[in-house]
Amino acid sequence: MDEKLLEILACPKCKGGVKWKEDKIICLQCKKYYPIKEGIPVMLIEEAKDYEGKE
Repeated sequence: MDEKLLEILACPKCKGGVKWKEDKIICLQCKKYYPIKEGIPVMLIEEAKDYEGKE
């Protein structure tokens, strides 16, 4: 994941900051995660799932 891309991404649900971990983009505010499929983050609210792991 490109660090510059990560800097401009925001959670589409709450507009919070995000971080990349393994195959997910995790929102630091609402604790939802978005999958990365074939190297592309799928930042759709419909694709969001609750993140229960440690950041």
